[in-house]
Amino acid sequence: MKQNTLSAERRRKTVLSVVLAAICIIYVLPVLAVVINSFKVNTFVKTDTFAIPTGEMWAGFANFLKGMTFGNYPFVKSVLYSILITVLSTFLILLFTSMAAWYIARVNSRVCRIIYYLCVFSMVVPFQMVMFTLSKTADTLHLNTPWTIPIVYLGFGAGLAIFMFVGFVKSIPLEIEEAAAVDGCGPMRTFFSVVLPMLKPTLISVGILEIMWVWNDYLLPYLVLDINEYRTIPIHIQYLKGSYGTVDLGATMALILLSIIPVIIFYLLCQKHIIKGVAAGAVKG
Repeated sequence: MKQNTLSAERRRKTVLSVVLAAICIIYVLPVLAVVINSFKVNTFVKTDTFAIPTGEMWAGFANFLKGMTFGNYPFVKSVLYSILITVLSTFLILLFTSMAAWYIARVNSRVCRIIYYLCVFSMVVPFQMVMFTLSKTADTLHLNTPWTIPIVYLGFGAGLAIFMFVGFVKSIPLEIEEAAAVDGCGPMRTFFSVVLPMLKPTLISVGILEIMWVWNDYLLPYLVLDINEYRTIPIHIQYLKGSYGTVDLGATMALILLSIIPVIIFYLLCQKHIIKGVAAGAVKG
């Protein structure tokens, strides 16, 4: 009986491994297509999409050079704007939402609960429902520059961040903060000296998720920023068009590869922190 149970368990694990491997292959295929076609001559991208670039198909690094020098807008400028927006947005989200979550979790009044539920509700509101109103508001309040658009990202990123932070703060023993208050710490010093260091797992998790979101975001910068003056990497790739709207797919794939490599490396290095942060934030809800 025991041997039959072990055999059934091994079969179940084998089937599960095969299914998960198939799912992984499906997810990897688009990335593999980007890598292959980024080194392929443009005329073969459509006709031999999944063929290995050899012989006359091989374009080398010409696609990368063409993509970075195409048009009159420097690709380096787009990279700098993407870095600026991503760093500022992530910093604002981590700072303000962690403070707000700590207050919501500790005060736990009716107003705080309403604010918390509104933040959670904002996670399920599609961006398309508010994008036109948002664009008008951003222009009116002059939030249409790379230095001010992080404020808009703060509003959209607050829902998930507060949801995760509140769950983690509730798992922190209140006695630790009471001991800090007895030692003479005020609210600000208690937060930055005691609470914030303990939030490190969730800070890292939220930071990774927000960085990946902001770095890859196309629609919000396209609606808010002046695309003739400010272009992030996704917008720059969108404008790789020649005469009559023709697109060099080889150069486009090359820039897409350059844009996703930093995010993939960053995610692979930090993925264990995402799991720790999510698990820590789920201790108490």
